[in-house]
Amino acid sequence: MRSMSGVRNILFIMADQLRADYLSCYGHPTLETPNIDALATGGVKFDRAYCNAAICGPSRMSFYTGRTMASHGCAYNRVPIRTDEWTLSDYMRAEGLRSALVGKTHFGSNQTDVDRLNLSADDIHGRYVLECGFEPYERDDGLHPMGMFDPNLRYNKYLREQGYESENPWNDFAASALNDDGEIVSGWLMRNAHRPARVAAEHSETAYMTRRAIDFIREVGDEPWSLHLSYIKPHWPYIVPSPYHNMYGVEDVLPAIRSKDERADAHPVVKAFMNHGEGIVLSDDSARHNVIPTYMGLVKELDDHLGDLMVALSDMGRADDTLIVLTSDHGDYLGDHWLGEKELFHEPSVRIPLIVVDPSESAVAQRGTSSDAFVEAIDLIPTFIERLGGDPNQPWLEGRSFLDIIDGTKAESRDFVVAELDYFARKARLELKVAADRAKGWMVRSDRWKYVFYEGFEPQLFDLDNDPDELTDRASDPSCQGVLDEHRDRLFHWFRCRKSTVTVDYDYLDTRHEFATRGGFIFGEW
Repeated sequence: MRSMSGVRNILFIMADQLRADYLSCYGHPTLETPNIDALATGGVKFDRAYCNAAICGPSRMSFYTGRTMASHGCAYNRVPIRTDEWTLSDYMRAEGLRSALVGKTHFGSNQTDVDRLNLSADDIHGRYVLECGFEPYERDDGLHPMGMFDPNLRYNKYLREQGYESENPWNDFAASALNDDGEIVSGWLMRNAHRPARVAAEHSETAYMTRRAIDFIREVGDEPWSLHLSYIKPHWPYIVPSPYHNMYGVEDVLPAIRSKDERADAHPVVKAFMNHGEGIVLSDDSARHNVIPTYMGLVKELDDHLGDLMVALSDMGRADDTLIVLTSDHGDYLGDHWLGEKELFHEPSVRIPLIVVDPSESAVAQRGTSSDAFVEAIDLIPTFIERLGGDPNQPWLEGRSFLDIIDGTKAESRDFVVAELDYFARKARLELKVAADRAKGWMVRSDRWKYVFYEGFEPQLFDLDNDPDELTDRASDPSCQGVLDEHRDRLFHWFRCRKSTVTVDYDYLDTRHEFATRGGFIFGEW
C-alpha cells in the first residue's frame, strides 16, 4: 500500500434511482435525512455531479470502468462489456485491497468469451469475470418476479428463515402488500404503493444489505478492503415496510416540474417516452401523490440504515481510515416533464447526489463544503486510485481524479459533462420507427447550456440560467445558433478523444517511435 494519506479502505455506497433533491442536504424541505446530511457535513457535497448514462447497467459500467458507454460498450442492462475490460475491483486489487460487492451490479457476463476461454465460477479468475471483477460477498440485482427468480437467492433463503414461507418470498412478501379486504396485491402496481410491504422493517432488502455490509467489514478485520455496497432501493417496485409507508403525505411531494407547452410541443423522442406506461401513469397527480410518499419512505429507510452502518464502521475502528462515497446510478423522473423512470437527459434523471468523506488530514479544510465543479461518474476510479497512492493517469481511464477538490488544491475543472443513451430496447424506438443501431442520444451540459442530440432528429437546447427547469427548447431560436454550433463541436471533440488504446500504457505510447531504431530496423533511408 503506497498511500501516505491514512486511507486504507474504500466504502463505495450507491443507492439505485436516488434523486439528489429528495435528500435534505440537497434541499428537500420535509424529507429529513440526518445520516446522509452528516456525511455531507463531514465531507464534500458535489452539486453538479452527473451519471454518464441514466439507466442502471450502462451507468454502473461507467462507474466500474472509469470509461464512457461508447467505450465500455454496455448499452443497456446486462449487455456485456469486454472480458478484458478492467473494473473497479481490478484497480482496487492492484492497490492491495480486497474488493467485494454487497448488492446490485446489473452486470451481465460475456458468455461468448466465458465459453471461448473455458472460464468457470469454480476458478477465482473465472469468478471475477462472471461477477464484474468483484468478490460477490452478497450479489443481488434486486428484481425477482415469478417469471425469473432464483429460489436459492440468499435473500430469499433469509426470508424463509424468518418465517416467510414461499417459493419466492421476495415477490410474495417484500414486493407485495395486503389490500383492504386482506387479499395479497402486487407492489409492482403503483396503485398499491401506499400499502406497507408484507415484510417487517428489520427484514427488508435495505436492512438486510446493510447487515451484510457490516458482516463483511467485521470479517475482513485489519486487511485493507474496498466494499461496493449497492442498495437496491429506492428503485421500483415502489413499496416499503411499515412504518415507512406512511411517514409522508401529499403535502411533502415536490411540485411536478413540467408545463403544458412542453407536452404539447414535445420533441419526438421525448414524446415517445411520454407515451410509455410509466409516463402516462405518473403524469396523473393522483398517481404521483400515491407513489412519491412511498419513494420518500424508501429514502428515509435508507438513511436510517446508513446511520447504523456508520456507527458500526466507527465501532470497528474503521471510520478514520476509510474513504466513503455516497452516490446514485441515476435519478427518477417521478412525473417531471410528463415522464417516469429515467433514461433521458433532464436534470431529475442525469444529475446525481455525490458526497465524499475523506479522513485524510489534507481534506480537513474542505469538510462540510459544497462544490459546483462538474464531476462525472467515470471520475470516481481515478480519484480512488490517487488517494490510495497509485497513478490515476492510465491511458484507458477516461475519467479524471477530483482529489484536488477534496484537498482544496483545485486548479481547473471540466468545462462540460457528457451523458449517453441507447434506447434500442424501449418501445419508444418502435413508435419512432428508428433502427435498433440508430436509437442513440447524447447530452452536453455546460455551465449555462444543455445540448441534447438524438440521432436522426433535430437537437434540443436549454438555457439553464434563465430556464433551470428545462421547459423551453431554444434550439430553433436563430440567436442561439452559435451556442448550438459550439456544443455540437464539443460533442464531436468528445467522440474523437475517447481512449481506445487499452492494452498498453503511456510509456509504451510515448516511446514506441524509438522501437524500430533501437531494434535495428532500417527503412526510409538512402
